[in-house]
Amino acid sequence: MTDLTVPTLLSPDPFTAARALDAADALAGYRDRFVGVADGSGVSAYFDGNSLGRPTLASIDRVQRFLVEGWGGRLIRGWDEEWMELPFTIGDALADAALGAAAGQTFIGDSTTVVLYKLARAAVDARPGRSQIVLDTDNFPTDRYLLDGIARERGLDLVWIEADTEAGVTPEQVGAAVGPQTALVVLSHVAYRSGYLADVPAITRIAHDAGALVLWDLCHSAGSVPARLDEWGVDLAAGCTYKYLNGGPGSPAFGYVAAGLQEQLTQPIQGWMGASDVFAMGPEYRPADGIRRFISGTPPIVGMLAMQDTIGMIADAGIDAVRAKSVALTEFAIALADEWLAPLGATLASPRDADRRGGHVTLNHPAMRQVTATLWKQDVIPDYRDPDGLRIGLSPLSTSFEETCRGMAAVRDVLGELTHD
Repeated sequence: MTDLTVPTLLSPDPFTAARALDAADALAGYRDRFVGVADGSGVSAYFDGNSLGRPTLASIDRVQRFLVEGWGGRLIRGWDEEWMELPFTIGDALADAALGAAAGQTFIGDSTTVVLYKLARAAVDARPGRSQIVLDTDNFPTDRYLLDGIARERGLDLVWIEADTEAGVTPEQVGAAVGPQTALVVLSHVAYRSGYLADVPAITRIAHDAGALVLWDLCHSAGSVPARLDEWGVDLAAGCTYKYLNGGPGSPAFGYVAAGLQEQLTQPIQGWMGASDVFAMGPEYRPADGIRRFISGTPPIVGMLAMQDTIGMIADAGIDAVRAKSVALTEFAIALADEWLAPLGATLASPRDADRRGGHVTLNHPAMRQVTATLWKQDVIPDYRDPDGLRIGLSPLSTSFEETCRGMAAVRDVLGELTHD
């Protein structure tokens, strides 16, 4: 990939620097494949690709064709012809493009919450005699809420790691928290607030040395930060597909179960689609071999269509090139924040070290909730997270440096008006 080194000093004209970076960007051509970009009909600056990605133009055609030709033309025959295997076909494509996982370990289906529940519950039951789940105080609410429920269901204790909201969970903290009673450790690859990038291989080794399983939440990394699940020895992982994978609002999540663990786990939501013979309709549940056993009900086929186009782009571009663009975008946003926002009292609430930072940047200031609301009215779309954090989510395939500069200039202008009133 062409060098995308961000200048140390962007003044006097950051927009010139932005255009130079766009001209050097080998992935710039992918941007025109997204709705509202090539024709200029989209928002002025979109900083929320880490919450809901833009739709692709190809996905509009794909969904329309499916409605007419797939669903409308093939009707129920589609299940036999393609749909029954689609959760695993797409899962394998995602695993190859972005997760560093061999085939047969990844499935698409259910919401992120349900996938996390199934894998976490199966994991603690696979460690009988152990009484603790280790998690952190700053993990996404869903993770914390469902683990609290599982602990109450199974009579387990929660061991909390106190996480810094401007950093994340370190291997040292995990080492101090795990022990002979640890059944499961659940953490996020990228922290949803700060963007802190966890040391997955080191933390996984520490948990394994204690005899525990580890479940990684990849919601804020999949499609932006490379994962090497097989290489890192990860047991279980789950993540959503509507952020950097652009699957659309509420698109189904993915789950990963390491091949060597699949026969050891009993998934708790036993539905007909995870049975060994789906159409036998037998009197008792017998799980399918392999990854199919982690499917429960009828897969949401329409909901998993759109993500295929972004997965294909990631495979074409290469996840390492996507990551390099992501790092350059966040470096650029931080440089702009240093020049434009720090004098207004804003502080960086994300790691400055790119090796410890995912695909988004959080900036803190007491006025950021109001700044966010004002920017939305101006077609500049970041999002807000307590305490006082404005998140700049930069999706590498669909975001340009000039768009980033334009959006950051709007943040500067609004924050300046509010702080000088």
